[in-house]
Amino acid sequence: MKFSTVTRHVREGFKNVGRNGWMTFASMSSIAVSLFILGIFMLLALNVNKLADQIDSQVQISVYLQLDIEKTKIDEVERMIKRIPEVKLVTFVSKEEGLNRFRESMGEDGKEALEGYEKENNPLPDSFEVEAFDPQQIAFIAKQIDAINLMDTTKPITKVKYGKDTIEKLFTITNAVRNIGFFIVLGLAVMAMFLISTTIKMTIIARRREISIMKLVGATNSFIRWPFFIEGAVIGFGGSILSTAILLFGYTQLVKTTTANVGLLMIQFSTVDEVMWLVGGTIVTLGTLLGIWGSTISVRKYLKV
Repeated sequence: MKFSTVTRHVREGFKNVGRNGWMTFASMSSIAVSLFILGIFMLLALNVNKLADQIDSQVQISVYLQLDIEKTKIDEVERMIKRIPEVKLVTFVSKEEGLNRFRESMGEDGKEALEGYEKENNPLPDSFEVEAFDPQQIAFIAKQIDAINLMDTTKPITKVKYGKDTIEKLFTITNAVRNIGFFIVLGLAVMAMFLISTTIKMTIIARRREISIMKLVGATNSFIRWPFFIEGAVIGFGGSILSTAILLFGYTQLVKTTTANVGLLMIQFSTVDEVMWLVGGTIVTLGTLLGIWGSTISVRKYLKV
């Protein structure tokens, strides 16, 4: 295709956008609303997934050792746990540190209730905190640690704790949340596709007489199609840019005004930088492609003269 022909198609496509003002406005508005709704649920799904990841990341195993265990045995157990491939981090918690944590968790009452429990009188054991690369592997790692204890005749580990029932329920809930969010976004994307394509069809149908006349005077199918492709792309791009701008502006304000309060609950929203390219890029790309697709399937019908 010659460059002059390409520029002609682009020019005509943009002229059509301006020439059909109200239809263009209606089409862009419909696209913007459809993609805005989709974008809201995308942002919701991303933040729900982040919350689920935060909850998963806090899952860890507590490994309690014998009260009279020797330092060399502590080091040996630590080395054995670290050799488990699924283990990300092993943190030693001395009995003194454990007592301090317990005292802090009880607040002012803890200072009086735990007074005198120092050094030799400390009733707490040394322990390890074990984190996994994949929180879903916590139960498997706990079994591996139990196996280490069974193979040692001195049985240095007294208890391996990770809240089995609670963790299993937690993972069930977080996985369900992720799956539900995915299917909601997918369903809304399909709905947006039909709404946008229908809107573009209405724009083309309103000009079916123009298409028929061009066909009758000898214009080729591609000559007729290209300006409509450009017009559909412009309408789709314009509507998606509008919805993206509103979404990101609103989300930015939401993050700014709620960070302090939400932060108290140890929950953090995804940052604007984290969602901007994914949500914005998806919406703009989807809107533009659907604009072209809607024009393609709509014009095809009226080229058969």
